[in-house]
Amino acid sequence: MLFQGKSLTAELLADGIVEMQFNAEGSVNKFDQATFEEFVKVIDAIKNCNEAKGVLVTSGKSTFIVGADITEFLETFKRPEEELVPWVKNASDIFDAFEDLELPTIAAVNGFALGGGCEMILSCDFRIADTTASIGLPEVKLGLMPGFGGTVRLPRLIGADNAVEWMSTGKPHKPEQALKVGVLDSVVAPEMLKEGAISILKQAIDGKLDWRAKRQPKLEALKLSPTEKVMTFNTCKGMIAAQAGKHYPAPMVMVSSIEAACDLDRAGAMAIENQGFAKLAKTDAATAQIGLFLSDQVIKGKAKKAGKIATKAINKAAVLGAGIMGGGIAYQSAYKGTPIVMKDIADSALDLGLTTAAGLLVKQVERGRMKPAKMAGVLNAITPTLSYDNVKGVDIVVEAVVENPKVKGIVLAEVEGVVAEDAVVTSNTSTISIDLLAESVKRKDKFCGMHFFNPVHKMPLVEVIRGKETSDETVAAVVAYAAKMGKSPIVVNDCPGFYVNRVLFPYFAGFSHLVKEGADFTAVDKVMEKQFGWPMGPAYLLDVVGIDTADHCTGVMSNGFPTRMQKIDDDPVSKMYANERFGQKNGKGFYDYGTDKRGKPTKAPSETAYELIGNAQHTDFSADEIIARLMIPMVNEVVRCLEEGIVDTAAEADMGLIYGLGFPPFRGGPIRYLETVGIANFIEMADKYAHLGEIYQVTDGMREMAASGKSYFTTDVKTA
Repeated sequence: MLFQGKSLTAELLADGIVEMQFNAEGSVNKFDQATFEEFVKVIDAIKNCNEAKGVLVTSGKSTFIVGADITEFLETFKRPEEELVPWVKNASDIFDAFEDLELPTIAAVNGFALGGGCEMILSCDFRIADTTASIGLPEVKLGLMPGFGGTVRLPRLIGADNAVEWMSTGKPHKPEQALKVGVLDSVVAPEMLKEGAISILKQAIDGKLDWRAKRQPKLEALKLSPTEKVMTFNTCKGMIAAQAGKHYPAPMVMVSSIEAACDLDRAGAMAIENQGFAKLAKTDAATAQIGLFLSDQVIKGKAKKAGKIATKAINKAAVLGAGIMGGGIAYQSAYKGTPIVMKDIADSALDLGLTTAAGLLVKQVERGRMKPAKMAGVLNAITPTLSYDNVKGVDIVVEAVVENPKVKGIVLAEVEGVVAEDAVVTSNTSTISIDLLAESVKRKDKFCGMHFFNPVHKMPLVEVIRGKETSDETVAAVVAYAAKMGKSPIVVNDCPGFYVNRVLFPYFAGFSHLVKEGADFTAVDKVMEKQFGWPMGPAYLLDVVGIDTADHCTGVMSNGFPTRMQKIDDDPVSKMYANERFGQKNGKGFYDYGTDKRGKPTKAPSETAYELIGNAQHTDFSADEIIARLMIPMVNEVVRCLEEGIVDTAAEADMGLIYGLGFPPFRGGPIRYLETVGIANFIEMADKYAHLGEIYQVTDGMREMAASGKSYFTTDVKTA
């Protein structure tokens, strides 16, 4: 054994081949500081081995290398940019040192080779993968660019245009795709991977393959003529500007770095990459997107844990109430492998539910994402019925009838009398108290909320609402089922609006007050979409949600929080509702909806809406004031939910709004946004508007957090 470490080993095999194997003590291989230290020692060991003639890079796990250890990033990236450049240069120098070994090298890739894992194989002379491989550079999804030589080596291997496509999308690629563009030299069956790699390496050692010629292009400038250079990079920049926009700087910095380095050798190009990586590491977008990734891992980790501790297996489900929501739930459950009974009291509703599910499946088939046989299998896993007889044997029930506590109570009592003693019963409700609904059931420990978001197949979030008497076993079973459905569940405690809707309505209240003061709702929408980054501004979102629904929820929130969320006099939303302007569902709200001559949907600001609001003489508000007036109430309510224990962690608070409302990902969620602005700065901003009401007044807990200099991500903030 040439080297034995905790993450890396180097062993001299027959014929002078050194096997350098990544086999970390954890579940996956990744590049962290400790692994880099071992990597340096392995390179030195190989250099000092006189018998070494070639290097085979392998993984001792079912997957190659998943990338760098992101958990180290946020703390490291707090350093000044001038310190980050030598930090990342130190890492890229190690890959250069490996590439400069005076003997041929080959990577044998199984499973994921992503980020730093992909950059590892790019530093080898040859690359072979088995059919399980998935190869890519996803750093852009973290607001970064490759930092271990990816922007230097990949363009010189597969061309600048292909490399930009790989890096700007961050998508993983199957081995056949990687072989086609030149990232791989060969693809083999898993059982042939090591044998195939050794065969290629022996040919290189024997001089039958020119490994020096394979390596040389990675050490030189890109071979592009001046015309090719202009065409390639102008086209790439245009596409990136259109797709990424100003809020995501990483793709543009990355392509600009490749362009600036195209006439330079490896050393010069690597210096530009080092600078670009350090620059992006200091951006708010990178901080937010890395935080988002880590928060998502928290949710996935909790769901995985729930799956392990759940004592109730969910093998068959039922949804009560067909229609669009019921059909969406049925589709999602069946599509992800859990058969489901869809129960309603009307054939027409069942037809609508099945049509909804079938329509989603047809689109999958049309897009080539599903075979017709799979579509038939999914549809066969949905059993429509008018009778409770078919519901008797299910493990979980999702009640999804109309949003009326009396009707829901009747249905819940009925179904509880039909299913087994250990069956879990849930209610898909967006506003009705779970403890109130629990009064209708006898087995309160087996009951909780399961709030899906519409459209079910697109929205990742499911709120699992714990009632006062809901057991831990029930919560675990429901979380596990939601995760099995491909959703991202967060557990919240019962309160009016639960979590997502509770924090949404102070945002809507901020909008209503602003419009009452003369703001043009179209101008507000434009600021919140274009500058803050929401997928829809508040007026448009109200139209999509349904103004009748919003008005109803406003009443629920007012009853629940009478001093903070009291009904607004002359609320523009209430005026729309009183005049039967319900939004998209009836084609008229703040905007008028229709179709053009080609049948495409249209949306135009409504003159009737302006007349109803009564602010024909618009008052101009700055973009900063519009953002403050809407976001302060939302962030304040999120903090209250954390302090009250409605939601358990800052990570879940952030992901709840990312996945449930489309909070701008580049801002990382409401708490990450708060900490990016700075808690003290946010308080100063909020205090300017404190006279507008309680929704603008920050909590004492937030003031204490600012004074202590702590973070919501590392602190237990519950105060109640």
